[in-house]
Amino acid sequence: MDLRKLKKLIDLVEESGIAELEVTEGEEKVRITRTVANAQYMQPMQYHVPAQQQAAAPAPAVSVETSEAAAPVVAGNTQKSPMVGSFYRSSSPDAKPFVEVGQSVTAGQTICIIEAMKLLNEIEAEHSGVIKAILVENGQPVEYGEPMFIIG
Repeated sequence: MDLRKLKKLIDLVEESGIAELEVTEGEEKVRITRTVANAQYMQPMQYHVPAQQQAAAPAPAVSVETSEAAAPVVAGNTQKSPMVGSFYRSSSPDAKPFVEVGQSVTAGQTICIIEAMKLLNEIEAEHSGVIKAILVENGQPVEYGEPMFIIG
């Protein structure tokens, strides 16, 4: 099943409000489950402060950092995750990352990989511009719709 079909199925689940959808196509089987509790739990983690900064700053400063991290969303186009999986910045641990902050990208250029169900899915830039921020750490799990990049 290709990425476009999966994205449409995920969108259907989101729009309809159903809790679960299972589709079998030949030998391929996909189950999409939506849980409200999990979505609420993941929302605050979209913009997190690295552990090193949390240890150095008192609690009120962490709140300020989180607010500042959310500000760039307004300044550019947000590239969101089209699926649930593990985020990787390069094709292998030894390889150079696909993109860096400050690098120009064109729409359709590969900017990361998301591993889902043992499949490596190349994610392409939806917009042309400059990478303003990378919001996800390499190897970190991502949720559907979670912001990954700011492209301005």
